[in-house]
Amino acid sequence: MSVYKDEKTGKWYALAWYHDWKGEGRQKCKRGFETKKEAQDWERSYVQQNAAGIDMTFDAFCGLYEKDRRPRLKESTWLTKENIIKNRLIPTFGKMMMSEIETKHVIAWQNELLAYRDEFKKPYSATYLKTVHNQLVAILNHAVRHYGLKSNPASNC
Repeated sequence: MSVYKDEKTGKWYALAWYHDWKGEGRQKCKRGFETKKEAQDWERSYVQQNAAGIDMTFDAFCGLYEKDRRPRLKESTWLTKENIIKNRLIPTFGKMMMSEIETKHVIAWQNELLAYRDEFKKPYSATYLKTVHNQLVAILNHAVRHYGLKSNPASNC
């Protein structure tokens, strides 16, 4: 762990080494953490995201997905995707490791969405459900194509 306390300020900072997309070694420093645990959490998360491995949480991978996809999309398109990711996908899959997501998890999540009723007893529309599912498929396809996920568990549903 590369976490240190700055004696002048009394705050913690973290140093993380990673390899960029060209394979060159780089160092990232982030300062100003109140606790050692915050600095360690940031370092762990940063290394996971930049290692581009699939042993990271769905939430962390969504940050990587945003870096990869957002520059290629119109702002309004990204805002729609971001809303679905934050409100529908991360609450269910956020803390799960990417490699641990299975078809049974996707089916259980779909069943929750199908069972939902608003204050007027109306369910989500079929179009909205398809849009939300397509976003999950897109994120997992990105992981399959570019980051070594073996298969997309959402494409089997």
